[in-house]
Amino acid sequence: MKSTVLVVAAAIVLFARIDPHTQSMQVCDLTVHEWGTFTSVAGEDGAAIDWDALGCKDDLPGFVNDRGYRNFKFRWAGTVRMETPVMYFYSPRAMDARVKVAFPQGLITEWYPQADNVDVYKADGNGSLLRLPANLNGIDTTLRSLTGALERMKISVQPDTTPALPVENHPSRYYAARETDAAPIAAGGQHEKFLFYRGLGRIPVPLSARVSAGGTVIVENRRLDRVPAVILFENRGGRVGYRSVRNVGTTVTFDRPSLDRSLPQLLRDLETTLVANGLFPKEAHAMVDTWRDSWFEEGSRLIYILPSRAVDAMLPLEVEPAPAQTARVFVGRIELVTSETRRSVEEALIKRDTSTLDRYSRFLDPILKRISSADPSKAEQIDRFRREVIGAGRCQ
Repeated sequence: MKSTVLVVAAAIVLFARIDPHTQSMQVCDLTVHEWGTFTSVAGEDGAAIDWDALGCKDDLPGFVNDRGYRNFKFRWAGTVRMETPVMYFYSPRAMDARVKVAFPQGLITEWYPQADNVDVYKADGNGSLLRLPANLNGIDTTLRSLTGALERMKISVQPDTTPALPVENHPSRYYAARETDAAPIAAGGQHEKFLFYRGLGRIPVPLSARVSAGGTVIVENRRLDRVPAVILFENRGGRVGYRSVRNVGTTVTFDRPSLDRSLPQLLRDLETTLVANGLFPKEAHAMVDTWRDSWFEEGSRLIYILPSRAVDAMLPLEVEPAPAQTARVFVGRIELVTSETRRSVEEALIKRDTSTLDRYSRFLDPILKRISSADPSKAEQIDRFRREVIGAGRCQ
């Protein structure tokens, strides 16, 4: 089935009662830190392409709210998967807070703690917003008039408390984000160490990444702000290599890295970079620990730090009372379809080697499309594979 084009706008709004007599005092006490990832796939021209950004297995605990988006009869398609933003709160005293995070041209798909409600809107012919039903099955989501969602919840910041946090028996990368000194929060009777949400959308990312015929990667910065750090990473059968550049202004070209580098050293360097851009050391470690099995899996990709103004443009944030300090450090991930990746997947297709194909997970479909585009004679074989393997649930 042809991927559904998604153009949605979404917002999470979290409200709590604020005492106006203590608000000025709280302004000086509150610190808010946030990290997250924007994942995209580069097309042949380097720009982000549509892909099944919500596909493949669900890696979140069952208590996380998803409103059934993963169970829809169609697939959500977008250019960007906004993965696991977590927002931490630090305060020396208990307090209430109001936080609003907007996601223009995006859809919030998962969140925790519970929200009061989630509304999705589209514009009518006169430009007014009409609320859509909670169940979007039957709604034509290819309509570009879909514009937003809204969530509301009350949160209470509770330092020096140790509430019971939800845990399930099976492992999940979700829990690593708790390993910080942030204050627990409460919302709607539920407790956590952070505000969590995920989403997907069709938004421009700051960088384009084009793989040349010779194997070099040409990276272009499409924003005015310089990008703090860009890493080209490659993993081939467990052998890894990477190259990094700091403070990227307009264009940088990477040669293919030699596969003789140390992954532990890269992890340490990345944590240091995250701290230099505003995270606390435990937050940086939690972020890397959360994504170490994904950022560094089989294949080639760019990993970069988004400029702070780019984050604010993609996810506008308001916090009341105004924090004394706010740090938002997001990592961009751009998946690259190199000739080595195409060759690996083609060989696995011929051998029916599903274990190799599984290494590429949710990025397998855009890789297959690239192979089919480059060699139409393989289109029938690839279509059959999609029906037999992807369509059968290996990557939903």
